[in-house]
Amino acid sequence: MKGKRLLINTVLMTAASVFLRSLGLWFQVGLSRRMGAAGIGLYGLVASVGSLTATFAISGIRFATTRLVSEETGSGRNPAAVVRRCLMYAAVFGTLAAVILWGFSDIIALRLLGDIRTSAALRVLSLGMPFISTGAVLGGYFTGMCKAGRALMGTVSEELARMAVALMALAAIPTANVELMCAGVAAGSAAGEIFSFLILVALYLFDRDRRRGGLRTGSRLTGRMLGIAMPLAATAYARVALNTVQNLLIPSGLRRSGASAQAALAGYGMIQGMVFPVITFPMVLFASLSELIVPELTEEQVRGNDGRIAASANMLLKTTFTFSAAVAAYLACFAGCLGQTLYESRQVGHYIALLAMLMPVMYMDNITDGMLRGLGEHLYSMRVNIIDSLLSTALIWLILPRLALYGYILVLYASEIFNFTLSLRRLSKITSIRASLTGMLPTAAGALAAGLITYLITRMTGGANGTVGLICGAVIFVTVYIILIRMSGAYEKGELKRLMDQVR
Repeated sequence: MKGKRLLINTVLMTAASVFLRSLGLWFQVGLSRRMGAAGIGLYGLVASVGSLTATFAISGIRFATTRLVSEETGSGRNPAAVVRRCLMYAAVFGTLAAVILWGFSDIIALRLLGDIRTSAALRVLSLGMPFISTGAVLGGYFTGMCKAGRALMGTVSEELARMAVALMALAAIPTANVELMCAGVAAGSAAGEIFSFLILVALYLFDRDRRRGGLRTGSRLTGRMLGIAMPLAATAYARVALNTVQNLLIPSGLRRSGASAQAALAGYGMIQGMVFPVITFPMVLFASLSELIVPELTEEQVRGNDGRIAASANMLLKTTFTFSAAVAAYLACFAGCLGQTLYESRQVGHYIALLAMLMPVMYMDNITDGMLRGLGEHLYSMRVNIIDSLLSTALIWLILPRLALYGYILVLYASEIFNFTLSLRRLSKITSIRASLTGMLPTAAGALAAGLITYLITRMTGGANGTVGLICGAVIFVTVYIILIRMSGAYEKGELKRLMDQVR
């Protein structure tokens, strides 16, 4: 029953993630057409500060709630006391975050973001901070109770409300008023958090009433809560603060390269708000496999079964590379058509093509980090990520004034390769995996050949244009790629069957 429940929850999470990511991409395309690249870049700066403030508002309480609820219910005790204490903790940090962001909005806008037009959006975002923190507690409660469907209801309702309010606000605001448009998008975010909180409260009250009975209350809940939440909070502060500094340095570096303030915001918005949603979208289709295999690694580590751990890690890395190499080749082949179809911009397509080849490293690094966490190496991953953020920040400061957006792309490549190299090296030490460059060559060659063949076929038939052209190109590419992979012998006999056995 436990395995079946895990599978059902994973399928629900994957389906919801695909739905929300698809809806989010559509929403992002709509925003870019309404606000323009410069407007997207300006709101990206607001969102960076909002993310940092939200991290402070949550301060590790979601995972702490999940952990404590699991411990209490597993011991036959009442989790309601956990929720009460965690809600008090969240209310304090959420309210404090809101007061700080509202009170210092003008200073943040002028001194950090360099644009007073962001002040109104920051104040609007501050209204949602108490609901972000308290909603995180309720989401953590449902996760700890293994009721992922109810937590997903909060997430889905948040996204739907966010998009609906933002679109209604933007429809009533003139396109020339970038300040009000940023505030309108921020209003959508705040409304989404409030609506999600109300949904989760209703679900929690219903669930709590059903669980009334003679359950005991655990001891030392406050101390246990702080012992889990505070170290997580400190780590999250450092990581998100460095990411925020990076995001603030990018427009500054572009201005120092000679670009105007408007052009700098447009370049930043193009990469962060248009290119990245496209190249990270396919990863959601692969998340379910990684979520299913990582718990298996943890279980096998407890049993001391190193051979099975190495086999699972090898298969997961190999499958990730097979998937990501295909997506990278397809995006590189159809980058121009994607940019024109989604954003009516060939320039966006140019940057999609430049970043497409980074996707295998990016996706494999993500999977490797997940496996390290599953094997108890989360502290190592944390250190690597913080070091990576420090180096990336320094490189952004040094390189962007000289190479502009191409410098930022160079930093992204250096950062991902550095992070993945250290993570893979650590995974190799603790699992004895056999990952090697030569073993990946047949798959890489197959992906490149499939991309080239697809490109030639589409050119001979009039080229890929619009949504129909992208779909037809995808069908041709996948067919050719599968044939080439089977012919190349990239997968040994029985490997695919073992992979499916692991998923089952």
